[in-house]
Amino acid sequence: MRRPLHRPEGSSGQFLWDLLTFERLLTGTVFHLVYWAGLGIIGIMAFGILGATVGVAIREGSVVGILLAVGVLGVGALGVFVAVLLWRAFCEFYVTIFKIADDLHVLRKDVEAERARQGR
Repeated sequence: MRRPLHRPEGSSGQFLWDLLTFERLLTGTVFHLVYWAGLGIIGIMAFGILGATVGVAIREGSVVGILLAVGVLGVGALGVFVAVLLWRAFCEFYVTIFKIADDLHVLRKDVEAERARQGR
């Protein structure tokens, strides 16, 4: 019968062990970076919408053009708000999935420890 692999001692060996065996997921820290990068992209889109409204107002140069620019700005702001909410919901969904995976890992360890105690 083959012996299972055992976790090495020491911090550097432990980090490499966690990285190679998926014992500890690194997605929590990485996903914060992904979240902020997505918000940055949405911010760039918001500045693009603001630039488009200024461009429409300057190009038309009349009261109708300014009213059109205000409408474009309102719809654009609403779109950016919805994009931020959807991005947050998307990120929270994935964080929740990974938290469930962590909880299942802890439960599995508890069950294995209980089975080991009963087997003695």
